[in-house]
Amino acid sequence: MGRYGAVNYERWAKMGFLMSLAVLAVGAGGELAASAMHLSLPAWEHTLFFEMEVFGTLGILLFPLVFGVVLPLTE
Repeated sequence: MGRYGAVNYERWAKMGFLMSLAVLAVGAGGELAASAMHLSLPAWEHTLFFEMEVFGTLGILLFPLVFGVVLPLTE
């Protein structure tokens, strides 16, 4: 048994990457769909979609790095 118990790092890295990709896709898709249909969105929706894009991008970069590289090396 490792230092952190029986953590499945491979699953965390894959699922975190895929969930972050889904968040990014929803954020970007919402912005693109609203602009394609010429809808005027309230400011909070623009902020929500932008933050989804930012957090999705950060998750795509950090989940594989943290759970695929850093934490397995600390075991």
